[in-house]
Amino acid sequence: MGQKEGKRGEGREPHPPPDHLDRGGGESITIPPSGRVARAQEVREVVGAVELDGLGQLPVLSVSYGEPEGLPEVIEADTIYIVSALAAQAIRAHRPDIAEHFMVVSDPVRDEEGRIAGARALGRI
Repeated sequence: MGQKEGKRGEGREPHPPPDHLDRGGGESITIPPSGRVARAQEVREVVGAVELDGLGQLPVLSVSYGEPEGLPEVIEADTIYIVSALAAQAIRAHRPDIAEHFMVVSDPVRDEEGRIAGARALGRI
């Protein structure tokens, strides 16, 4: 199933997006961040503690993820929203009616130090 031409991209990730999406042949595009972040609600429960040498005791939490938050109030039909994998999973689970509008960067391009500098594709979760 191919993506139709003419979609607008909007970054809603909690961290800076990769510098570019590599289209091949040396051509790349940049999807600008919107300044708004889509997240999955995090639910934490203390389930114990661990003693670390020289650091003292730290709590151990059970963490689960629920409803997505920070979604656009209006989903624009011509827009693909780039989100984190965790947010995409929450959207797919709790808002399948709009999940097709949310994608993640996929097939990373790494710099010489192994950091993600770009991506070759977008992916659906």
